[in-house]
Amino acid sequence: MISKLDSVLLAQKKFIYNYKNMRWAKGRNETYLCFVVKRRLGPDSLSFDFGHLRNRTGCHAELLFLSYLGALCPGLWGCADDRNRRLSYSVTWFCSWSPCANCATTLTRFLRQTPNLRLRIFVSRLYFCDLEGSPHVEGLRDLRRAGVQVKVMSYKDYFYCWQTFVAHRLSRFKAWEGLHTNYVRLSRKLNRILQPCETEDLRDVFRLFGLLT
Repeated sequence: MISKLDSVLLAQKKFIYNYKNMRWAKGRNETYLCFVVKRRLGPDSLSFDFGHLRNRTGCHAELLFLSYLGALCPGLWGCADDRNRRLSYSVTWFCSWSPCANCATTLTRFLRQTPNLRLRIFVSRLYFCDLEGSPHVEGLRDLRRAGVQVKVMSYKDYFYCWQTFVAHRLSRFKAWEGLHTNYVRLSRKLNRILQPCETEDLRDVFRLFGLLT
């Protein structure tokens, strides 16, 4: 844990309130972001860190995470010696809301400049993605094009977060009514959003083999 972050484990009620994948999430105006950072140096060396963040005044949780990258990912941008230049990082986020358009734009720009950082994002709910052409929909597509894996949280992901980020006091995670149904609904919606990106990826493959001009 990094002491400067929200290193205290989430209370059970706070986790369920903020991460519940309900259809209408009225009053849930904050984004919580639980993260796992894995560092790899060579084929056998691996270390990791974890914690959680939430929105601060004037700063979304996603951008707040980027501000801590120096502490979480030392050597990310390379150092003078060759050993540190081989450092690579894998970051996994579990977010109560999917990134907004502005956060997605900043993340996309950052990741394209940082090829040794891989990001996966699991989301509980989709942020204002009901309308085709919404800037938040386009933001998710931009993240996908930048190589980010974006998925909806399943029961398995909630269970993992409960065990890792929540002060559960040995109590088991209990799925709320509608968890799986809402997961299926949101997954289908996200797949429809990202489908144009998948089509573009296939076109790139066809062009590579000279099958499309």
